[in-house]
Amino acid sequence: MPVILGIESSCDETSAAVCVDGHILSNVIANQTIHEAYGGVVPELASRVHQQNIVPAVQQALLNAKVSKNDVDAVAFTRGPGLLGSLLVGVSFAKAFALAKNIPLIDINHMQAHVLAHFIGDNKPSFPFLCLTVSGGHTQIVLVKDYFDMEVIGQTLDDAAGEAMDKTSKILGLPYPGGPLIDKYARLGNADAYQFPEPQISGFDFSFSGLKTAILYFIRDKVAVNPDFVQQNLNDICASVEKRIATILLNKLNKAAKAYGISDIALAGGVSANTGLRAGLLALGEKNNWRCFIPKMEYCTDNAAMIAIAGYYKYLKGEFTDQSVAPLARMPL
Repeated sequence: MPVILGIESSCDETSAAVCVDGHILSNVIANQTIHEAYGGVVPELASRVHQQNIVPAVQQALLNAKVSKNDVDAVAFTRGPGLLGSLLVGVSFAKAFALAKNIPLIDINHMQAHVLAHFIGDNKPSFPFLCLTVSGGHTQIVLVKDYFDMEVIGQTLDDAAGEAMDKTSKILGLPYPGGPLIDKYARLGNADAYQFPEPQISGFDFSFSGLKTAILYFIRDKVAVNPDFVQQNLNDICASVEKRIATILLNKLNKAAKAYGISDIALAGGVSANTGLRAGLLALGEKNNWRCFIPKMEYCTDNAAMIAIAGYYKYLKGEFTDQSVAPLARMPL
């Protein structure tokens, strides 16, 4: 009955979780509000706040799980991808903890962990399945053949879907983080009010740079005629943008599912918390007779529970790393 301590510090959430025999008993996430004043994550500030948060987060995770630090059998941590300074804090803490307790270290690929979040709880997809992994930095369609046998069959050629939402929120003058606000206002608007273009990219790949430009020019031209256009039509703009991003993602996913003949379809990553995308996937799944899997909200954004569950499966395979391990800002799947 292995006890795994999970550590996540890839961006601006400091998180710790405890997994006992494949069951998540705690998942503590410390958010960083310091970045709100800058309209985005400032890497140096993020790493400093991680240093302040990591010990309290780990202490709280152990306390919530009713587990002593002496009970921990291994430490799993995010090695990458992510912000180098942020990763360094988590990696250094994990190495120090493991060294002090003389227990194994388990390095985890952050993007694989998002996929493996689907193995938290009882409702699990069957191999092989497709996972649409969408965040502020990544947009991928992943063919998941086994726990750590994954193949990226489609990805963004430029910007990520989450970045497109964040940039749209900036264009609209919304505060950071803008993605949740786009979602909030979209629930009140007409998704068919405005039509934005869908990039014509071959295969299963994505592109969002042109969409961002189209949104920018659309707002610029409308505001030139009516300075209050955004304020008067905010809900409809957000709903229309959200619908276009969701349809771009789901159209490619649908194409991939048909090409590979796979009916177990999963959604993961921070943007999987978007209610429009979640609803769109479920509707498409019902139409195509898919089995759809969407993580609980707390497991969508960056969290240590997904690191701990990934660590659990690596622990069972005996796949450990050593004290020479270093963080990787870029880490392929």
